[in-house]
Amino acid sequence: MAKAAKMIKVEQIGSAIRRHHSQRETLIGLKLNKIGRTTELQDTPAIRGMIAKVQHLVRVVGEK
Repeated sequence: MAKAAKMIKVEQIGSAIRRHHSQRETLIGLKLNKIGRTTELQDTPAIRGMIAKVQHLVRVVGEK
């Protein structure tokens, strides 16, 4: 039986306006593009790296 993947819940708290295009694309990759929007993603090193890149625009709400 496969081990259940850890999940992480992320919320956007900052605007992508006047940000570098790579940060905007990172938000889209995290399935975020509006303030207040939340998404639940798998907790992988790639996702953690994306969160670190836009840490001033997002907040980790919860981890499972």
